[in-house]
This record gives sequence, structure tokens and C-alpha cells, in this order.
Amino acid sequence: MITVLLADDHELVRKGFRLMLDAQPDLTVVGEAADGAEAVRLSGLLAPDVVLMDLHMPELDGVRATERITAELPGVRVLALSTFDLDENVVAALRAGACGFLPKDVSPEELVEGVRVVHRGEAAVAPRLLTRLIGTFVRAHRPQRAAAPQDGLAGLTEREREILVLIARGLSNTEIAQELGVSPSTVKNHVTSLFAKIGVRDRAQSVIVAYEAALISPGE
Repeated sequence: MITVLLADDHELVRKGFRLMLDAQPDLTVVGEAADGAEAVRLSGLLAPDVVLMDLHMPELDGVRATERITAELPGVRVLALSTFDLDENVVAALRAGACGFLPKDVSPEELVEGVRVVHRGEAAVAPRLLTRLIGTFVRAHRPQRAAAPQDGLAGLTEREREILVLIARGLSNTEIAQELGVSPSTVKNHVTSLFAKIGVRDRAQSVIVAYEAALISPGE
């Protein structure tokens, strides 16, 4: 059973999400928070598997709440929610440790699958949407770091660097394996190694690193 905490300042939104999730045999909502501070407190108290985190809340916003939860409770995964597809706070939330992003008008099926994907340790962000988000905001708002991230990639092998670029282009492990002519298990091993070397825990954060290191440009 996957336990979920809902964090949203609108009660009707929380009720709607609860109905969607509790209808599933493998999901259960264990708590609700009306602001970021309460989300942090309840996360520590309930230790949910996944927190559905609205990014725009009073007291403590979703980005700062995400940062505190992921820092203090590494076993809790955060799935960010926003009304706006191209919301700069989405990228900030990914940097803060969120494992993915969904729009708040997501269908019940997509919401349920997003929670399951995040719980598995994957990034619940559509590849094309992810690259558009990163291309729009990460490079535009951090020009002073254009060269610095390259230094952090010095420990990567050429194959790991190549795979990082392909991840940033939105390819899955299976697609990368086909592109490189290797097995999916080989790609998975490379992905695990490069994540450890660049200090990220999922594909969403690795895409940010690739863009900030100028390994790939928006629209590429």
C-alpha cells in the first residue's frame, strides 16, 4: 500500500484528490495539509511514501516545504503540482528535490500513475514537458553558472556523459539502449553510476544538471 499526504490550501482540491487516490486498491491518503508548514510537520509525523505538493500555498510555499521534506526525510518522495505548465516554481521544486511535476488539472488516471511512478523512484514528468521546462527556466535564470557545472562532470566517462545527454533529450532507458546498440541493463548500470557521480537521485534532477552544464540547449 502506497501512503500519500495531500498538501494544498484548497479543501475542495484535497477532497477531489483523496477521492481519486482512495479509489485505488494500492493507494491510501493518510493525511491532508493546508499549507507548507503543516505539510512538513505531517510528513515527519506520518512518514508518507509520497507527498502531493501544491507549489502555491500560504505560510510556507511548496518549494521551501519540498526542500525541507527531502532534506529531513529522504525516504519521502514529493510530487509537485501547479496550475501553470510553465511555472518557474516547478524547476525550483525539482532543484529542491521533488521527483516530478504534474499540472493540477491532471486526469485521475495520470494522477494515480504519477504517484506510482514517483513511488518507484522514477521521475513523473513527461519527457517533452520536462525539457521545455528546463530549457525555458534553468538556462535563462542561471547564466553566471554557465561554465562551473562542467567541472562537476569531470568524473564521468564518455559513455556516461553521452547517456546524460540522451536523458536530457527525453529518451527512456530502452530508447537509449536502442540508440547506443547496448542492452537496457547496461544503460541502467551507467545511469546508476552517473547519478551517483553528479549527485542526483532521479532523471528530473539529471536533466537540470545537463542543461546547466550546457551539454544540451533548449530545442535541441
